[in-house]
Amino acid sequence: MKRLLLSALAAAAALSPLACDLEKTGNQLRADHVMVGTLLATPQVDVCASALAGFDAGTCGTPDSGDTVSFPGQTAAFVFFGTKSGENSQPEGLSGATVTLQAGSAAGVPLNAQGGGSYGVTSDSTDALKYTSGATYSFFAEQGGTKYEARVEDSPTKEAIAAFHPPEGFVRLNANTAFAFDRPAPPPNQDRTLGFVTVVPLGSNGEKGKATYSNVPTTPVEFLQLAAMPATFREARVTIPATAFPTPKQTYLIIFQAVRMGGPESDNLFLGSVVLAGTAEVGIARTN
Repeated sequence: MKRLLLSALAAAAALSPLACDLEKTGNQLRADHVMVGTLLATPQVDVCASALAGFDAGTCGTPDSGDTVSFPGQTAAFVFFGTKSGENSQPEGLSGATVTLQAGSAAGVPLNAQGGGSYGVTSDSTDALKYTSGATYSFFAEQGGTKYEARVEDSPTKEAIAAFHPPEGFVRLNANTAFAFDRPAPPPNQDRTLGFVTVVPLGSNGEKGKATYSNVPTTPVEFLQLAAMPATFREARVTIPATAFPTPKQTYLIIFQAVRMGGPESDNLFLGSVVLAGTAEVGIARTN
């Protein structure tokens, strides 16, 4: 844990635009409060009923024809807020904080307490939670009159994945077979965003099952690992393991999130804090 923490600190210091502010960075190194958070958006997905049945998706009608199953778009925000007592300590969640997400100068969206220092909200429960490409998102936590802020700037646009959209309309592959795809080149003079994958099976009636694969960080330790080794998620070629597609004649959603990483803005928040914001491209796969 100590080696991971030191690696994360080195990576965060190198990536932070405020690394030259030695006093602020020093305060963040000594800070005992930590925050990790995500803002992830998924667009509406229209899945052809024939794809769910295993037929050629080219026979699909329009969304109004009754030949499609639609999954509404959703935006979800999550924050873990806690404290650490030393270099080797696991963060402990703090309950009772007021946690909000703010886009630029817009009003903050409250996140609901979920226990154990976790807070979250989805667009299913509030119309105020929206994702906007190019926005700056601030994650705030306030407790005992003290406010803590982490920030991610220039939230990315959806990254178009050509391999998700073959002429047939969906990807065909054998069960228990890996699937690889190439990401487009980033804009000139920009680093490639981080990329995360989640694979979800779909029932014949369109019901979603439990994810068979995901590399999206969910725990404070996983966020520290991300801060220490972000290059792993910037590779141009992404390979989804064979175990993500275990069942023959099964339809799967492949959700690829293009994400930008940010960190602590206030000097009372630990330097290793990580926040992410991004939006998804979605493909459909059908196993033989």
